[in-house]
Amino acid sequence: MDHYWSAGPMFVRELRDRYEDPKPHFNTLSTMVRILEKHGFLSHRQYGNTYQYYPLVSAKEYGRSSLAGIIKSCFNDSYLSAVSSFVKEEKISVEELKNLIAQIDRAQAGKEDK
Repeated sequence: MDHYWSAGPMFVRELRDRYEDPKPHFNTLSTMVRILEKHGFLSHRQYGNTYQYYPLVSAKEYGRSSLAGIIKSCFNDSYLSAVSSFVKEEKISVEELKNLIAQIDRAQAGKEDK
C-alpha cells in the first residue's frame, strides 16, 4: 500500500519495479493486489487486458482497519485484551499506560463538553 500512496496509480509490473532485488514474483504481487482490492483497499482501471490499480483508502484509514482486524482476530475483539497482552510482554511501560489513560480522560472530557 505504501507504494500506491507514494507513487499513485500503477500497473503490477510498475509496482514490481519499485522493489529492490530480489524482486517478488509478478504473480505473487498480482495476487496480493487482488486481495487488497477484494478487501476494498484498492480499485482498478482497465486498459486493454491489463489493470492499473489505485488506492481507495488513506494510510490512516488502512491502519485503523488493519488494527481493528488484528484486534478482532487475535484478541477476540477486545482492545483491553490487546493492551493487557502488551503489558504482560513488557512492550508498554507503566508511564506509557499513564499517558494513555490521560489521553482517554482528555478525549472523554472533550466529548462531555459538546
